[in-house]
Amino acid sequence: MLEIVKPGLETSIQDFPGRVGYWNQGFPPSGPMDMWSFRLANLVVGNDEGAPGLEAQFMGPTIKFQRDSVIAMTGANMRPILDGQPIPMWESVAVGAGQTLLMGPAVAGARGYLAVAGGIDAPEWLGSASTFHKAGVGGLDGHAVRAGQVLPVKEAAGTPGRRVADRARPTFPGGKTWEIQAVRGPNDDWIDDAGHERFIETAWMLEARSDRTGYRLTGPDWTFTEKATNKAPEHGDFPSNIIDQGYPLGAVNLGGQTPIILMNDGPSMGGFICPYTVPSAGFWKLGQMKPNEYIKFREVSVGEAQKLRLALDETCTHDSIE
Repeated sequence: MLEIVKPGLETSIQDFPGRVGYWNQGFPPSGPMDMWSFRLANLVVGNDEGAPGLEAQFMGPTIKFQRDSVIAMTGANMRPILDGQPIPMWESVAVGAGQTLLMGPAVAGARGYLAVAGGIDAPEWLGSASTFHKAGVGGLDGHAVRAGQVLPVKEAAGTPGRRVADRARPTFPGGKTWEIQAVRGPNDDWIDDAGHERFIETAWMLEARSDRTGYRLTGPDWTFTEKATNKAPEHGDFPSNIIDQGYPLGAVNLGGQTPIILMNDGPSMGGFICPYTVPSAGFWKLGQMKPNEYIKFREVSVGEAQKLRLALDETCTHDSIE
């Protein structure tokens, strides 16, 4: 059992790959924003890679353990302290009944992950325990954890003293600029050559008005092709308006002149064009970005994006645990 002393900031129960197959009914996949770090946290404590764990953003929780267990923390460095003593990230650590874990503000990255041997015993809703805040579903009560709440954990032994190999860990940039992959489409033909060049050359700033639904970016205005400016009236007045269409996960959705990357809890359709899409292998970087940091997009092909995802999946295996 995990007793939540302080909840941190929007600490929620998530699992991998999340709630797959229900987006057309209004329920996005949810799941961890940084699936790379999340999966490795589970593997190092001996769980299946997708077992329910905790995701904390910017500020981690304070947790009291009601029985002996094995835990691991990955992702953003929240400088975890167990009963006043620092404990390592990316390693499995034994905890005893009555001990208290303090996770502070993130000093590198944005989202930290806590896995517990056995996984959090949260009920599945539409095939997943992942919390979808805006609909109030998943987790234990559909929302971020609260002070005084007790989270049940499945029985499992776990093995302390294991670590994620250095080569298998995601690397955060030293500065405030992240290089993130982007694939053209589905509506890239609505943007002219100058607009495409500007998108790739710009350092786009992540706005504070961003969350698990969408990441708002600040940058220069877009320019459009004839297709966007001379169109049938049902497509709407502004060049970025289009008749309602399905959105891919990771779409760079252009609402007016503001690009919004559709994230884990994003909508499945709407009336704006999507000139680019961030592939799944680039999502962990988005999950670890903080407001007022910058994105430099690097255009890749669909084939390159698929190879990057396969490489990520090959990293998230027991071969990466020492």
